[in-house]
Amino acid sequence: MKNSVAALAVLAFGFASAQSATSSARGVQQPSTAPAPSALTAQGCFDRNATTWEKYTPKQGISSGSCNDECKLVQEKNVMALNGEDCYCGDSYPPLAAVVDDKKCNFPCPFYSQEACGGVDGGMFYSVFNTGLKLVVPHDEVASSTSSAASKPTTPTTSAGGAVETVIETPVQSSAPASTDDSKKGGPNTAGIAAGVVVGVVVVAAILGGIYFFIRRRRNAEIEEEHRRNAAVNAFIGGPKPPSSSGMSMSDSRMDPTLAHRRMSDGSIADNQDYSRKILRVTNA
Repeated sequence: MKNSVAALAVLAFGFASAQSATSSARGVQQPSTAPAPSALTAQGCFDRNATTWEKYTPKQGISSGSCNDECKLVQEKNVMALNGEDCYCGDSYPPLAAVVDDKKCNFPCPFYSQEACGGVDGGMFYSVFNTGLKLVVPHDEVASSTSSAASKPTTPTTSAGGAVETVIETPVQSSAPASTDDSKKGGPNTAGIAAGVVVGVVVVAAILGGIYFFIRRRRNAEIEEEHRRNAAVNAFIGGPKPPSSSGMSMSDSRMDPTLAHRRMSDGSIADNQDYSRKILRVTNA
């Protein structure tokens, strides 16, 4: 009998200790489980958010249950996440590379302190859940190192049916590669120098060619002008002579016409006398 009482006492003490330990545990991350239809299942602790998430604040406080009601019943989203005093709803998980140890998610939920609502110690950590509306949910791809790590703020809009739609702007990575060789920036532009030399040579050649053709044209003009002058002089000098009335060649007017047709001479004729005129001679008797 005493042994039975002792055993019951030990069991009671163990149960009380377990209850005390359970009640004293705060901010415990739920272990990851496979998604199930219409069930809220934990998917792990992540060190970054997803591009499709929007932040909401439930009226009854932050906990996995209150946030699930907002994301699943009101927003009809496939993913719910907790971080400190913020609740997020979306349709994708963070990248797989963002998964961290569950111990990082240790911030007690304000509305239910026994469970973890992400973590804020040493960074921002998110407790991520599947709402059960869709079991296969994609992960975001790892952002490029040259693009911004954080997405632009989302803008919720209301459609004609009253449902909330979200417009998400994702930063676009520039396709133009940045120059990595700083030495080329300060060095000479070889292509520009070569182009300048070629243009200079062409300009000088064009100038020299223009001068050559100008001198040659001027010289040809002078030769043609001189040729015209010579032709005019030759035409003036060698022009036709008017024929005589008798049809014979002209004779010297100083000669006596009667003597012009004689074939023999009576003597020498002085060139300084005019034989065409009669000479009156006066002598003393």
